[in-house]
Amino acid sequence: MSAPVPKATENERGQVTSFVVILVLVLLLGTGLVLDGGRLLADRRELRDAASSAARAGAQAVSIESLRAGAPTAVSPAAGVSGAEAHLRTIGHGGSGVVTVNGATVDVVVTGQTQLGILGLFGLGTRTVVGRGSARLVRGVSAEES
Repeated sequence: MSAPVPKATENERGQVTSFVVILVLVLLLGTGLVLDGGRLLADRRELRDAASSAARAGAQAVSIESLRAGAPTAVSPAAGVSGAEAHLRTIGHGGSGVVTVNGATVDVVVTGQTQLGILGLFGLGTRTVVGRGSARLVRGVSAEES
């Protein structure tokens, strides 16, 4: 013989519905973290690569005056900035970078906006992403010369 199954009372109706709604929201938030987080990481990597390549392009502007004077190798400030900015324009990041030249070092900071998809539903629509790159001009083929 089996025991009688208790009948659901009126006050228990809808308990499963609230649980399912909360579970769906948690799963949606988790999916948003994975997908939008991956998008943020990919955009950050892209901007870092753009900044690094722009810094290398700017570092190719060797100061002829410093070479002729026998001084330590340096980057021509105006040519270094314009070379890095031209490279950023070529790869589609024009106007979004800040280039600084300090002696033999070229630093580039590129900023961009990433539109979040799923997390946008939770109020996190757009995020600013920053990529930094640096290049240092050295003299020598296999080892740095002074």
